[in-house]
Amino acid sequence: MSQAGTTNNEASNTIKDPDDWKTGDEEMTGAQRSYLQTLADEAGEDVDLNLTKAEASKRIEELQQKTGRGIDH
Repeated sequence: MSQAGTTNNEASNTIKDPDDWKTGDEEMTGAQRSYLQTLADEAGEDVDLNLTKAEASKRIEELQQKTGRGIDH
């Protein structure tokens, strides 16, 4: 099915809770580490750089809310 024919339900299936990720317990990626550090610096917060992929994703979301960065308006 083409992207144009995708329904909202189908599109929402591409967004998974980090707790449900099969690789969520693996070490965070380099991109996550870099972005997490950038957000933490902007928010004036310390950050644990030894998080899992899932933990990093959640922390990134928290810091995006705090900084307003990466949020759709």
